[in-house]
Amino acid sequence: MQIDDDRRRARSQMTLAEKASLMSGANFWNTKALGRLGVPSIMLTDGPHGLRKQGGAADHLGLNASLPATCFPTAATLANSWDTDLLRQVGEALGAEAAAESVSVLLGPGLNIKRNPLAGRNFEYFSEDPLLSGRLAAAMIRGIQSNGVAASAKHFAVNSQETHRMSIDEIVDERALHEIYLEGFRIAVTEGGPWTVMSSYNKVNGTYANENRELLEAILRRHWGFDGLVVTDWGGNHDRVAGLVAGNALEMPSTDGVTDREIVAAVEAGALDEAVLDARVDELLALVERTTAARAGAPGVDHDRHHELAVEAARRSVVLLDNARGTLPLGPRSGRVAVIGDFAAAPRYQGAGSSLVNPTRVDSALSALQASGLDVVGYEPGFARRDVPSERRRRRAVRLAQRADVVLLFLGLDESAEAEGVDRAHLRLARNQLALTRELVSLGVPVVVVLSGGAPVELPFAGHVDAIVHGYLAGQGGGRAIADVLTGRANPGGRLAETYPLRYADVPSSATFARTEATSEHRESIYVGYRYFDKVGMPVRYPFGHGLSYTEFAYADLRAGRTSAEVTVTNTGEVAGVETVQLYAEPAGRAEGELRAPRELAGFATVALEPGESATVTIGYAEHAFDVFDPTAHDWRTAPGRYAVLVGASSRDIRLQAALEVEAPAGRAADPAVLAPDVARLPHYLRGDVEHAGDAEYEALLGRALPPSAWPTGRPLTRDDIIAQAKGRRGFGGLLHGLIELSGRVLLRLGKPLAANNTHFALDLPFRSIARMSGGTVDDDMLDGLLLMVNGQFLRGARRTATAWLAQRRRARAARTAAPTVTPPTTTVIDKD
Repeated sequence: MQIDDDRRRARSQMTLAEKASLMSGANFWNTKALGRLGVPSIMLTDGPHGLRKQGGAADHLGLNASLPATCFPTAATLANSWDTDLLRQVGEALGAEAAAESVSVLLGPGLNIKRNPLAGRNFEYFSEDPLLSGRLAAAMIRGIQSNGVAASAKHFAVNSQETHRMSIDEIVDERALHEIYLEGFRIAVTEGGPWTVMSSYNKVNGTYANENRELLEAILRRHWGFDGLVVTDWGGNHDRVAGLVAGNALEMPSTDGVTDREIVAAVEAGALDEAVLDARVDELLALVERTTAARAGAPGVDHDRHHELAVEAARRSVVLLDNARGTLPLGPRSGRVAVIGDFAAAPRYQGAGSSLVNPTRVDSALSALQASGLDVVGYEPGFARRDVPSERRRRRAVRLAQRADVVLLFLGLDESAEAEGVDRAHLRLARNQLALTRELVSLGVPVVVVLSGGAPVELPFAGHVDAIVHGYLAGQGGGRAIADVLTGRANPGGRLAETYPLRYADVPSSATFARTEATSEHRESIYVGYRYFDKVGMPVRYPFGHGLSYTEFAYADLRAGRTSAEVTVTNTGEVAGVETVQLYAEPAGRAEGELRAPRELAGFATVALEPGESATVTIGYAEHAFDVFDPTAHDWRTAPGRYAVLVGASSRDIRLQAALEVEAPAGRAADPAVLAPDVARLPHYLRGDVEHAGDAEYEALLGRALPPSAWPTGRPLTRDDIIAQAKGRRGFGGLLHGLIELSGRVLLRLGKPLAANNTHFALDLPFRSIARMSGGTVDDDMLDGLLLMVNGQFLRGARRTATAWLAQRRRARAARTAAPTVTPPTTTVIDKD
């Protein structure tokens, strides 16, 4: 990214201190301005599925209300559309709302891989598949940036769990790193061109992501050609100088000058080349230049039009999972309809945490159904939102169902189940919901289940109810969209972007996910999602790509060329519909004995067809459709040979196949030992039986010894340790941990699940972040005093903390005395410029 001559001259006139100051925020959301050189402040704010610009006190977890904005379906929902054009439109709307509010950087989309269905932030991510994730993210990025607002692809990289996310070391082998966890980002960067990328909190193979030179310098910039700015996640800096060297320019939020002084000291001591700092400053100035237009005269926003787009996005993302008895769509002949379930009247339409949007309005399914023309004979909540028994609600729901000809039962995950900072405890729906479902099914009345939630759940009632519709987290227009699908005004076209297992124990990472302290071992390697289930032939509830329609589609005339495949699709039913044509590449007859998935998504396309209409669909192969990442070459290499090119409606609903012979370019063939390693060395990986691969086999895959998975014990805690490590310690450390845990339990009892979840964020906070995110309230001397108290030296630590606090007060009084008597203008947290 180039900067103009004015910016270059401005940088040449900066003092060392001024350059360092630009490398961290002015406050929670804004960069620093340099008025004397004409460098303005710009604003960054959350926005994966809606603008979250706080109008008062700012925070990262959504505690304080933000300005009203359109709440679109979350990424997990939009992914079910498989529609890049829809994602571009949503991105355009997000960018327009950001520009209208003078926001220069919208912090999204998120595109981490859904490694495990319990990951608490899965609702913010697209898919278990990197090709689908990358293509959808690229489309959204292009839409956002068409308004002159920067998108920020996040969280780079391997941010696979919320538990201990600010300290966890993600241990992953090189093939899985590139084929699964980086490939989506590569596509998003090369096809979408984001102006910023956000680094993740975690370590990757021993090095913090925000100071990982292999990730940020070698891969992101050199190999992928990224020319933008890398920003930390909020509070995600570890070693500021190491981050600068690696390519992480901007640290957010403000550290009240703490890390700015570290940069100056490093340059003055010769530990940091000032040319490195200059390069990072240029990246920031170029971002300011790129986004200037968004902050000058942006048009107003038509919130009514954006709401209609939110409704349409939700309609196109609803997934019809089951309709075996043909109960749907409902119509005048359906008779009396009972609406049961708390989610019908009080929809859960988004997740929690930093992506929490204050919607301009919210459509409920209940209101939309009552206005649809159906004979809705009543509504009952049926159960308490939190998983507590309510005999009165149960009885009333059963009585209503007995008066009906069909029951619409709205179930889902509550607000405490999916949130930033905490992973889910299990894959079940609430027990009170399951108990009510069993009782309603036993009445013999047709039951249609409508689900809300951002990730898979176990569905023991599948096969016993008449239909299952999944709206995911459908945004502010989701209620109307669900009603339109239930009544046939809209034909469901959503297809699952992730696999639904029969039970959590079937997930390959279930035995280890979020159960260790210091590391997260990706023992399943490349076998994530459908790649694993298809490798071992395990039954699943719903396969990757699954989704039903109110019409039928026939496939014919598949032709596999060198760069693309063609197939003719016909709507053979009686209503218009959208089909998602999925293209898979399968190494013919070889994957069983190779370290390789049996088939992988190689391309996709959506096609809208009227009844009886046909269309020829051409799908280009993904860049790495016939490649593997070769650790011996540290690069992608072609795996030559015979392939079956498959088209179908899911990874397990293959309609047609054609043969294709793939040749490797000269010098670009994969090492055969990468695909077929010594069976004695990796026996379980060749079979996909990753759950039984022991330490020695996993170390053979990694090519190195495993680091300790537990926190070290018997030593004092340091600034880089997290508060959770104080658990079980005697004295103040254990007391501090206990008080935070107790506050979470109290908040839950008070019916404040979102606030309760934020205690997990506090426990996973490194001690260093207490000072850096306090806005100057806590300085390093106070922090060191706190650590003394945590480590058992309570009186000494308390004295040091008190002394530091008094010294800070004296400095503040001296500064006020020395300041001019003219009353300065009020400084607000949000700088609109």
